[in-house]
Amino acid sequence: MKKKLDQILKKYHKRNENIIFLLQEVQESFGYIPREAIDYFARKLQIAPSKFYGVATFYAQFRLTPMGKNNITVCCGTACHVRGAERIISGLRRELGLDGENDTTEDGEFTLEEVACLGTCSFAPVVLVNGDVRGRANADRLVKEIRKMKKK
Repeated sequence: MKKKLDQILKKYHKRNENIIFLLQEVQESFGYIPREAIDYFARKLQIAPSKFYGVATFYAQFRLTPMGKNNITVCCGTACHVRGAERIISGLRRELGLDGENDTTEDGEFTLEEVACLGTCSFAPVVLVNGDVRGRANADRLVKEIRKMKKK
């Protein structure tokens, strides 16, 4: 990890970019922003770790925890909300055993994300399963699909 972080840091200094760029590079490299990376950059750049956390938690694009092997993204835009996105989310959370703020299963197999809009309102409600679009989705079909994925 240190080698990759050093490469990112070198690029960061060379381009004189801001913390957002640095965090984007880290997330692109690791799939999320590890605490070790923030501590490392804070030490090297003499910037308080709270600055990094402030930026990372302000922008929805950043993750501080690893994503699951399978990613399920549920659109919560107006059209999807009206057509049952909350029922889908509730059904998926139950099936995956996700409670509270947890969005990734304990075994790291699934991550359930909620996004503001996927821009496919005519197919509402819309869910992405590993990047593949499921238009006019419903909880029952998605739960069956997840159960098949769990068996594999």
